[in-house]
Amino acid sequence: MWKIAVGFAVFAGLALYVISQGGDNIDMTGEKHGAEAVHAPAPASK
Repeated sequence: MWKIAVGFAVFAGLALYVISQGGDNIDMTGEKHGAEAVHAPAPASK
């Protein structure tokens, strides 16, 4: 049982570290609506 708790603590610590290192590239604000929601692919250049 203690192995599960230690594994969870290590995984949670690693996840927090990765998220904190993401900088401005990680958006945790949820679903977007309105002008900031871009669903169309970029136009192809010739």
